[in-house]
Amino acid sequence: MAELTIATGQNWWRPQPQAVPARAVREGSNVAFFSLVAFTIILLLAPQSFFPILKAVRIAFLAAGIAALVHVFDATATRRPLVGSSSEMAIALALLTWAVMTTPFSMWLGGSVKLLTDQYVKTFVFFGLIGTLVTTKDRLRTLAWALAFCAIPLAAMAVEHFLSGDFLNTGTSIRRISGYTGLSGNPNDLALTLNMLIPIAGVLLFTTRSAIGRVVAGVTLLLATCAVILTFSRAGFVTLGTIAVLALISLARRRAAGIAALVVVGALAVTPMLPVGYIDRLSTIADIQSDPTGSAQGRWKDFHVAVGVVAAHPILGVGLGQDILALNEARGRATWRSVHNAYLEYAVDLGLPGLALFVWLLVASFMSARAVKRRTANDPDAYELNVFALGVQIALAAFAVAAFFHPIAYQFYLFCVAGLAVALKNAYRSDALARLAVQDHAS
Repeated sequence: MAELTIATGQNWWRPQPQAVPARAVREGSNVAFFSLVAFTIILLLAPQSFFPILKAVRIAFLAAGIAALVHVFDATATRRPLVGSSSEMAIALALLTWAVMTTPFSMWLGGSVKLLTDQYVKTFVFFGLIGTLVTTKDRLRTLAWALAFCAIPLAAMAVEHFLSGDFLNTGTSIRRISGYTGLSGNPNDLALTLNMLIPIAGVLLFTTRSAIGRVVAGVTLLLATCAVILTFSRAGFVTLGTIAVLALISLARRRAAGIAALVVVGALAVTPMLPVGYIDRLSTIADIQSDPTGSAQGRWKDFHVAVGVVAAHPILGVGLGQDILALNEARGRATWRSVHNAYLEYAVDLGLPGLALFVWLLVASFMSARAVKRRTANDPDAYELNVFALGVQIALAAFAVAAFFHPIAYQFYLFCVAGLAVALKNAYRSDALARLAVQDHAS
């Protein structure tokens, strides 16, 4: 039987002779993988917020700990690398290293250390586990379904808040629903979370063979889309629009212009049924001064203040998570408000090198998904991976847009989707090895 290997770097997709036998390629521990899936669900749904007894158990820490420890034990026992080799992993490690190196120069050392240890390191562990444990199409599909299922209670809660009249007190006539909890604790974050999950639900709609599965994916897609609108989030609308445009372009390129036209007609048909005040809310995107809440005006001023802070601290920044303190000092008054722009967050906190690494990670992840999409474009047997690649591309593009409007520099959003890009490469390599093994056996 011929021996195979997968080259890294520019030729990561290409199986080559003279290395590991196909039968020796292992998925890794199932316990570690399903613990990762459990952690992902806990991260998004925060069940401990509804069942306080779970806080004592620390279920998120428990799930992540099991995933990490079992993976380390399994990798050590089988003499495999603890972390998969990819450009994204290297960039992420460089970003984390830069954050650690700049911490001693922070405006508030204790605050930077706390953010680093309590959250930022955990996001990198999460990213590394996805990129290392999600190694096959089956695992990629399983994780995708877990993400899609999480969108259902998130979206359902948004609809329930709207129908029951559970609105925030904005001090104006604008009625904004309460958020979910945890990662989606306010309506803006809820809209962002759902927007990151919508492309995944779309992938499952087009790749699931089961009729029931397609119905579930389709309902999830529609429910999540409606929920984003009900949040009255302007950033959510812009991000949702980005997803819609990219999806329509992709449908047209796939010679599914009829479906694309049907989607457009459907969108136009429901426009008159949009919630009262929604169009007025969106109009403040172009006319900032017309926002009665004052949030648009405040954020625009913060953008300018943040740029000034970056100019004053272009290399080392002001320290991990210290943009609030730096902006307070630059304004001359304490508003305790973070700049609502992830790119500026990185530039303020970690300087231009930190911003460059963040953008590099985003671009590298997008290019990896694009490479899989191109490699599978004319292969009917790789249709599922091709659609997954498209979905990950759209999700990354959506994040790139959303990052202009959300203070999400150190949260899990990018690291989850970037992890899916690495997992996509893993699944492609695994699929290629399996096919070569079959061909070799047949010959």
